[in-house]
Amino acid sequence: MRPMGKSSVSMQQCVTMVVGWSLLLFQGMGVSVAANDDGTQRESSSEPTVQLTNGPDGSGKLGVKIGTQVVAEYSFADPQITRPYFAHVRTLDGFQVTRNHPPVEGEDPMDHATYHPGIWLAFGDLSGADCWRLKTKVEHIEFVEEPSGGAGRGKFAVRNRYWDGGNPPMPICDEVCYYSIVVADGGYWIAMDSQFSSDRPFEFGDQEEMGLGIRVASALRVKGGMGTIRDADGRENERQVWGQAADWCDYAGVVDGRRVGMAILCHPENASPSRYHARDYGFVAANPFALAAFKVGEKNRTVVEPGTSYRLRYAIYVHASDAADSSAKHVAAAFAKYSAD
Repeated sequence: MRPMGKSSVSMQQCVTMVVGWSLLLFQGMGVSVAANDDGTQRESSSEPTVQLTNGPDGSGKLGVKIGTQVVAEYSFADPQITRPYFAHVRTLDGFQVTRNHPPVEGEDPMDHATYHPGIWLAFGDLSGADCWRLKTKVEHIEFVEEPSGGAGRGKFAVRNRYWDGGNPPMPICDEVCYYSIVVADGGYWIAMDSQFSSDRPFEFGDQEEMGLGIRVASALRVKGGMGTIRDADGRENERQVWGQAADWCDYAGVVDGRRVGMAILCHPENASPSRYHARDYGFVAANPFALAAFKVGEKNRTVVEPGTSYRLRYAIYVHASDAADSSAKHVAAAFAKYSAD
């Protein structure tokens, strides 16, 4: 029998082999492993990749994909809907939370077919111009930052120009909007950070149709569907939510055993709190400008002078969870993370 000698494997080599086997095990479980600053390994939760893909040349569309699921389409050159918007918005597991665009006869209410494509920012009175009702145009000028993606996050930035209704039209102001798509708390949010400026004064008016709007899937509406509108202070549905200000407002319901929906998150550093133009037929808008329209004050005009800018920040949180879960719990957690992001 061959005599046993000293082991030629050092303690450091043993540790290296154990770490290697652990990495293989973690990877097999779908867990990503990253390196610490000293070169040792640390475990981290795997995040799905956010991908932003331009459509065919001239389509004026940008696809948003998280993991293997296409979750939204950003449209910025639609000849019929003359302002940018997101349509076909879906949860991470594929449920569509915005109304079909265009709406389908017999499946969807057919009202506001072009005004309510999914998610949009628009103003019924911007120095007298009305891009909400598509009477004036919001023109995509350029990508200030080209679309880029990565683990758990993607981003792009655009410059939009708001035109008046004159003949010929004249520019009112420019908007530079930074978009980010962030995976968080069982869903994801689409955040928008807009700054409006001009070389001449312009003003935001006082009416209900001002700000960030969403139109939910027909199955999620209150009237004729399975949905509930709920704000951060516990108020529910059109009767209680309309005209009230809150940090967030969720429109969600239980469909096929899953609680799904969208919530508007209002950034706490906005210049004014947003009040909600809420309707049981499937629509909510966050409006930071109107007072008289909501019967809470005198008619308001928000004037922006040359050399200054007006900043407006929101996020749309798209979520899905078990039917027994409270969507308010998830929305509140997302709002806290978004506010600190």
